[in-house]
Amino acid sequence: MQIFREMKKIKITQIKSLIDRSKKQKDTAKALGLRKINHSVVKEATPQIMGMVAKIEHLVEVEEVKG
Repeated sequence: MQIFREMKKIKITQIKSLIDRSKKQKDTAKALGLRKINHSVVKEATPQIMGMVAKIEHLVEVEEVKG
């Protein structure tokens, strides 16, 4: 029997522009689903997502979603 754990969810909001950023940073934001300033997405806090957020932490705001 496999036990499923509820993963924490985080809300990622783009707070700065992607203009004049490296292609890697633009691609990371796109992969997270961010499109423009003040756009938010809710993702599970997996190690992969947290690594992507760490690469563009200066462009985004992260908060934990309860519920």
